[in-house]
Amino acid sequence: MSDTTNVAEFSVSEISFAIKRTMEDTFGYVRVRGELGRISRPGSGHIYLDLKDDKAVLAGVIWRGVASRLKIQPEQGLEVIATGKITTFPGQSKYQLVIESLEPAGVGALMALLEERKKKLAAEGLFEEARKQLLPRLPRVIGVVTSPTGAVIRDILHRITDRYPLHVLVWPVRVQGETCGAEVANGIRGFNALSPGGPIPRPDVLIVARGGGSIEDLWGFNEEEVVRAAAASDIPLISAVGHETDWTLIDLAADVRAPTPTGAAEIAVPVKAELLNTIDDLSRRLGSGLIRLLNSRRTELRAASAALPAPRDLLALPRQRLDTYSERLRPALRATLRDRRARLDTANARLSPATLQRTMRYSAERIDALSARSLRALAVISGNRRQRFEAIAQRLSPQRLNERAGLSREKLDGLSSRFDRAFAERVKAERARLDAVDKLLESLSYRNVLQRGFALVRDDAGTPIRSARDVAAGTMIDIEFGDESHLTALTGSAPAGGGHPPKKSRAAKATGEPKKQGTLF
Repeated sequence: MSDTTNVAEFSVSEISFAIKRTMEDTFGYVRVRGELGRISRPGSGHIYLDLKDDKAVLAGVIWRGVASRLKIQPEQGLEVIATGKITTFPGQSKYQLVIESLEPAGVGALMALLEERKKKLAAEGLFEEARKQLLPRLPRVIGVVTSPTGAVIRDILHRITDRYPLHVLVWPVRVQGETCGAEVANGIRGFNALSPGGPIPRPDVLIVARGGGSIEDLWGFNEEEVVRAAAASDIPLISAVGHETDWTLIDLAADVRAPTPTGAAEIAVPVKAELLNTIDDLSRRLGSGLIRLLNSRRTELRAASAALPAPRDLLALPRQRLDTYSERLRPALRATLRDRRARLDTANARLSPATLQRTMRYSAERIDALSARSLRALAVISGNRRQRFEAIAQRLSPQRLNERAGLSREKLDGLSSRFDRAFAERVKAERARLDAVDKLLESLSYRNVLQRGFALVRDDAGTPIRSARDVAAGTMIDIEFGDESHLTALTGSAPAGGGHPPKKSRAAKATGEPKKQGTLF
């Protein structure tokens, strides 16, 4: 029986591309509502995701060029409406949705995403009150991050001019659309990057402002990048996004939230007229206080001066004492002079020639007495010393010395013979020990290893080298062979001729010094 039939045959490619054309013609442009499941972002920049409901899953892909223009970035769990076309991927026999635009399915989905993001950032501590900074009382420069063409910047400038004119810097950004979040974050970071005292003044306060709108219009201020930039700002930041009933995540991360952009300007700067009135009031109070203080001190001074005695009364007693001491000084000087003269006369009488002669005679008698006592004492000491010398001389007679010398000579001869025998035995023992150590040293010597065909390599300091990794190129090394010959070489090159180095000379062997036979360059 023949196996041929009338059914047409298709190749795998033909059937795959036929299915692809059929699906693209049937579903050329579709809008699909579903929840985002698995999301993958490979290094190519494309985004692969799953759209799912309670019964099915549809694979989707967003090409890199489309992904960079999306208003919202896909996040797992977000309910969206994806617009694109259905196609197949013949390489894996699967179909997928090529997404050209992506938008949230409704306010509920955005609010759910917003609450989830709010919880995540709050868990990181970005909304804590301890992180918030105080606004300066009198700022000199204010930086405003907003659109340069909207009514917001005009309201802010008008309010600042009315209240307290100062320098305002505007960082132009888009306040709506897919690039809004990145531009606002760059504006906050850009103002913080300015150096104090540089060509562009660094603001003392930042205002991030935008008019009111729907949650989709304000979505750029809910981006993580904007919230993190606001929380990390070193400059105090005021958030003025939307109307009083609107709120975004940047309001929670900012140091102060203003209900409107105009309110932000009122919070940032004081009223100049009020400051001047305050200064005038303080000046008047200061002047009045100084006058009252001077009057009080003047009254106290007058009361103190009234209680003090007159200068004449203060000097009366010291003047009287001065007069009394002046009258007593002259008689006291005369009495002192008479006393000193009397003492001088007494001393003069004691120094007469007769008195000096008596003193000299008394001193001469004392000297004679002491001289006689000295001669007697010297005679006694000399006698004692002579007796001791004679006793020692008897003990040192030649006969007794000869006897003692003979005994000592006999004793010395005995000790000398004992020393000779002990020294010979000790030398014999040490020589045997030295021979044993020499044999052990010879058996353990590295030269036995060199005799078997090895070589010892040292560096220029004489330290053995254990590995080629320990030697840098261009280092001078010394190579010792088993025949005690040496070769000096420079690493990174080879010896010319490839032969063995010549043997060490007899003179070098006799002295024990290695002789360099050649140097390689």
